[in-house]
Amino acid sequence: MRTATDRIEKNHKYHQILEAAVKVFARQGFHQSTVAQIAKEAGVADGTIYLYFKNKDDILVQFFSFRAKQVFESFREEVDRAQTSAGKLRNLVRRHLAEFQRDRDGAVVYQVETHQNSRMAEAQIREMSQMYRDLIAEIIEQGQQEGTIRKDLYVGLVKRFIIGAVDEVINTWLHSDGEYDLVSMADPLVELFIKGIGSPPAKTRR
Repeated sequence: MRTATDRIEKNHKYHQILEAAVKVFARQGFHQSTVAQIAKEAGVADGTIYLYFKNKDDILVQFFSFRAKQVFESFREEVDRAQTSAGKLRNLVRRHLAEFQRDRDGAVVYQVETHQNSRMAEAQIREMSQMYRDLIAEIIEQGQQEGTIRKDLYVGLVKRFIIGAVDEVINTWLHSDGEYDLVSMADPLVELFIKGIGSPPAKTRR
């Protein structure tokens, strides 16, 4: 029978290997990474990896099933802290950028694998993407009811606009090697979403 200490040790080792794998995947790319490199990064024997994961593919699936999913589930809590649609959207974008900035290696793996439509974690990626789209749709619909978001816009179009812009901001930050504060982009992004890029016509003097 396993003791509580055994379970804690197993849980610790699992996370230790997962953390090491994310670092290796971020540096090398998933397909170029090996179990031996992950074991070395984690400070364990190669065979130890297989006590916790079936293979390298399973490590990637676990990254999306556990670690990335936890991040995306936290978005709901942050959105619920605000009352208005604009406040909810601001909280969502700020939390998204903050989480990716806090864990740059995880952000690299997430962005690369989702853009490549990784088949290893296809179901997990689809689930998180749907969760995110549903959350944004909920915010948009509330904004349309409040009168703060135009009712003549298709929700699907607005969702793509928001998701695409956030995605591009994260990718640009990653390619800059994190030279600036990613979270500082949150408020300008939300201002762009809510107000657009048009300038109101200047008032003529009489």
